[in-house]
Amino acid sequence: MGAGKVSWSKLIVWVCWITVLANTLFVLQPSKAQAADAVDLKLEAKAAILIEASTGQVLYEMNADQPMPPASMSKMMTEYLVMEAVKSGKIKWDSIVSPSQYAVDVIGSGQLIGPGEKYTVKDLFGAMSIYSANDATVALAEFVGGSEADFVKMMNDTAKKFGFNEKSFFINSTGLSRADLGKYAPPGTEPDTMITARDAATLAYHIITEHPEVLEFSSVPSKKFRETDKSPMINWNWMLEGNKDNPNFKSYVYQGLDGLKTGHTLEAGYCFTGTAVRNGMRLISVVMNTPSEAKRFRETQKLLDYGFNTFEMKSVIPAKSQVDSMKTIPVKKGVKTEVPVVTADAVDFVVKKGEAPQVTMEAAPLQEVKSAPISTGDVLGTVKVKVNDIEKTVNLVASQDLEKGSWFRLMMRGIKNFFGGIFSGIADGLKNLF
Repeated sequence: MGAGKVSWSKLIVWVCWITVLANTLFVLQPSKAQAADAVDLKLEAKAAILIEASTGQVLYEMNADQPMPPASMSKMMTEYLVMEAVKSGKIKWDSIVSPSQYAVDVIGSGQLIGPGEKYTVKDLFGAMSIYSANDATVALAEFVGGSEADFVKMMNDTAKKFGFNEKSFFINSTGLSRADLGKYAPPGTEPDTMITARDAATLAYHIITEHPEVLEFSSVPSKKFRETDKSPMINWNWMLEGNKDNPNFKSYVYQGLDGLKTGHTLEAGYCFTGTAVRNGMRLISVVMNTPSEAKRFRETQKLLDYGFNTFEMKSVIPAKSQVDSMKTIPVKKGVKTEVPVVTADAVDFVVKKGEAPQVTMEAAPLQEVKSAPISTGDVLGTVKVKVNDIEKTVNLVASQDLEKGSWFRLMMRGIKNFFGGIFSGIADGLKNLF
């Protein structure tokens, strides 16, 4: 062939190499967002996300980082802070609350409390989590924070701690708009409360993992606020498994669903943060700005069905098991120079059903070697476990006690190590000479 021309065989070789290189780069640099967005569920929502509740792994997302009005899903942060106050001893479930006039007057869902009346924290929390009561929410916010303004500062500080989107923020405890609040709207020029679907899922994750008792409230289909009330509060969450015998909600009921929070305003559309557990795996779903009350539940069902049908939990490392690359870790001043170690907890990952996950492990002792005595369960190292793009770290702990060595044993060991070091140095020197 003439100069400047390329043979067909060479061209084919170059095409093959380019294809291999492109595929290699794609495999070596996967995108978590691409992995989560790989499936189009055709959701009728402006934003959505699905995560596994114990790991926080994202299983699906759509516009998950777009800040939007969350409406009453804001109350999840109020729930979290109230439960934190109970846990810390700042307040008690049976503490008595006297609502302010603002709490009595606030519009929207609720309209349960009256001026001059007194309620327990638990009663108000039930009204907030079951009936999404705005009046009960404001009363609790003022009780915990001293004022709603100070409580909102706590909300935003906690959002920052949780790593919320920098454009996310709260202006009140309820999720109501400034227009809805009227004369009770907070001062300032900030727009209405905005969070992302990812923020809502993150908040739900913290609530469920740190305060699982919230599900004892959110799973209640209906309850009277006062024993003397003629009608009970009806939970706005139609999907609760407890509604299975309710003819009005039966078609929406989802097996294993026990929470968490609905929301609706004109600006926010119909929103819902749901959670359900099946076969030992709990999922958290969020849909924002769906077109109708029924749609927020139908779209949630699509998300949860996808999660439960596609994924499963797999234990990569059982609790109290040895790691082949580090079965023992050195210690100082013990009757022995090392102690056997095992994993403190199991390491579980969410994987696609039928998938054989690629697992890598990297074990390391603590930077500072511990001295005897060592007790069973003492942390001596860590092991990083990576499955696909997700990494977790678990502690390596002593699997047996180790006593401190006697002064004579330690002295003799020191002498042995000293002369061993000298002889080793001499041997190395001779080896280099000859």
